[in-house]
Amino acid sequence: MAEFGSKKGKKQEKAQLTEQKKLSSDDQIKQLEDELSKTKYNKKTQHHIGLVKAKIAKLREKQQSRSSGKGKGTGFGVKKSGDGTVILLGFPSAGKSTLLNILTGSKSDVGAYSFTTVDVVPGVLTHKHTQIQILDVPGIVEGAASGKGRGKDVLAVLRSAELVLILVDVNSPVHYHVLLKEAHDSGLRLNKRKPDVKIVRKEKGGISFGATVKLTKIDKKTVEIIMNEYRWNNADVVIRDNIDVDDFIDVIEGNRKYVSSITILTKVDMVSHEELMMVEKKVKPDISISAEEDINIKELKDLIYDKLNFMRVYSKEVSKKADLEVPHVVFKGANIGDLCDKIHRDFRGKFKFARVWGPSAKFEGQKQMLNHILKDGDVVEIHI
Repeated sequence: MAEFGSKKGKKQEKAQLTEQKKLSSDDQIKQLEDELSKTKYNKKTQHHIGLVKAKIAKLREKQQSRSSGKGKGTGFGVKKSGDGTVILLGFPSAGKSTLLNILTGSKSDVGAYSFTTVDVVPGVLTHKHTQIQILDVPGIVEGAASGKGRGKDVLAVLRSAELVLILVDVNSPVHYHVLLKEAHDSGLRLNKRKPDVKIVRKEKGGISFGATVKLTKIDKKTVEIIMNEYRWNNADVVIRDNIDVDDFIDVIEGNRKYVSSITILTKVDMVSHEELMMVEKKVKPDISISAEEDINIKELKDLIYDKLNFMRVYSKEVSKKADLEVPHVVFKGANIGDLCDKIHRDFRGKFKFARVWGPSAKFEGQKQMLNHILKDGDVVEIHI
């Protein structure tokens, strides 16, 4: 390969660009992915790799925009409810419907054949004073992110969830990496935090680059190459995380969804202990279950609760004792305004102040306003 930036390299890039324009989006993506797989990462190739990854991301974004613009697929109209929303993601017949029925008592069709579920089936898991909405969606297949089957509709529903349960049939462990790829290609970032990167456009001055941490996976030149590909010629860039090229492209695209996930190996009663151990080494699940035989179902409920990052906050009326029997369940990081919304839709508009007892208060009954961040176990008295 010619070194990126040389005259020969630029000619090759131009020739490749001309050839790629004759190909479909899928073919272009495949060609670029093949090029990536054959390119060994080092200091000489890191900038070229950054450019190729940016091209792939742009092509995928165009694919998704074009598909949605054509009006293909009706999507699934699902109203969020409860304290949090969990979605079951897996190939057809991975055991999603059976698990939903066991967790929630819902009646999603179950059958020993593919594509039993053709719409979203909701259910509610009641656990530790919470009402958790769980949605069983149609199984996805390889190519879902680019529109195969109802894959895009399913993956779009995932963007509304606080937690994704990835179900992998113990008899089909190869499905695991396919599911991860489809989720990633659709813009989902599982078990990742949004990178701390700030990009501000400006009228002139080129790219101003700064970092508050030591960067080992990306450098200023790679940043400039990627931004040039996206036609961002003038901007201030500040990076506060040790990110890589993919993270930086995600920030530029700006439409990624960062969501927690749990990987579940299903139907473990159908294989021997030795076979299960071999599959677990390949998939590395968070938990292995059998819905049919009630294996590790209670443990899964606890894991779902913990992964949703809930905390319990109690309320009290003025001049009365706090009700410590039934908490208000909110997500960690919630403030008093969020609690107001949880209790009654009119409370935020009528809010005057609140008094707080507990871990987040400096002293008992401290007066606080809407933006005060609460902690697990707080007692809040809202004045309206």
